[in-house]
Amino acid sequence: MNRFVFADPNLCIGCRTCEVACVISHQAESSLAALDPSDFSPRLTLVKNAQVTTPIMCRQCDDAPCAQVCPNNAIVLEDGHVKVVQSRCIGCKTCVIACPYGAMNVVTKMVEDTKGSGLFKRQVPESQALKCDLCSHREEGPACVQVCPTGAIQIIEPETLNETSKQKREAAALGAVVVPSL
Repeated sequence: MNRFVFADPNLCIGCRTCEVACVISHQAESSLAALDPSDFSPRLTLVKNAQVTTPIMCRQCDDAPCAQVCPNNAIVLEDGHVKVVQSRCIGCKTCVIACPYGAMNVVTKMVEDTKGSGLFKRQVPESQALKCDLCSHREEGPACVQVCPTGAIQIIEPETLNETSKQKREAAALGAVVVPSL
């Protein structure tokens, strides 16, 4: 079982701090000063409406439907989390359709064509799938968990999930005990 990030909609206030932390966490150090609103691509999506406010993030599925449908095997389970190998991603959006949580995003931006001739520099579109990677590049863990002001976002370890499940089963069993009347 994989670890994943979970957000409690009862605690989320919709401040979007998690989105900002995610974007900053995934920027190259040299490009932090030049953070452009057009390049604002968090790996989570805040859902905010009249009924609920909560960030939607990858649940790091054990069977990973996104990985199963990827035609280039660009989505893999590695180092205990599901990640996108960008060099293989063709931006086909099949993973977006397959994800049951809506946690996959495909972002297209214009980049300089490296295959063209040296005389003419042109911009070409480049697409890449983005999803929560549990901030695997950070020792501290996911940035969103660290900055959430209400503690709505937590990292769920397999052991925690097993213990929570055990406690719920015990509570259900205690509540369901029926003593027959004599």
